[in-house]
Amino acid sequence: MNRYRRNLVASLGLAPLAPYAALAQPRFQFSELKPAQPTESAGKIEVIEFFWYGCPHCYNLEPSIEAWQKHLAADTQFRRVPAIFSARWGHDATLFYAFEAMGVLEKLHRPLFDAIHRDRLRTDNTEALTEWLQKQGIDPNKFNETFKSFGVQAKVRRAAQQTVAYKIDGTPAMAVQGRYTVSADQGGSHEGMLQTVDYLVDMVRKKK
Repeated sequence: MNRYRRNLVASLGLAPLAPYAALAQPRFQFSELKPAQPTESAGKIEVIEFFWYGCPHCYNLEPSIEAWQKHLAADTQFRRVPAIFSARWGHDATLFYAFEAMGVLEKLHRPLFDAIHRDRLRTDNTEALTEWLQKQGIDPNKFNETFKSFGVQAKVRRAAQQTVAYKIDGTPAMAVQGRYTVSADQGGSHEGMLQTVDYLVDMVRKKK
């Protein structure tokens, strides 16, 4: 370093490399859960998305989630949990778990999102929902039986408990390994949210 640069650094009170090192380190915002929550993905790093079918931000995030899922490492497990803050949210959570129990969740998850946000389907309108289910090739009687089943209702109660335990106050939100959560505000953007999740997954992986 020549005398001019050395004097400039000294006059500014800066170490020569410190500012550049700081700029090289990405900064991620997230929250640490205390206590940590038990995970359900045995042997794998668990990532959860808390969502609501009626949430426009969740709907807009969905294409990014779908693309991100395709590149998940083998040691990572992704799953969705419908957040529950009210009876209406609980109703839509029951739809999610009824689809899961019937083995049609992968087929109907995105189409239901589209029907709500693009076609203005009201899921609490029984007649409209029944018509939509029939168009998807779903027997309304079998669906209603599954919707009211003990197994589905138990999962809805569990989702409500997890919404509270993970301190979720809005959607979309992500959680990693029962230890960390990332809100939409903390992520800043769809890409930022998923980049933060990747950072946390890598951090958990290194601690294993």
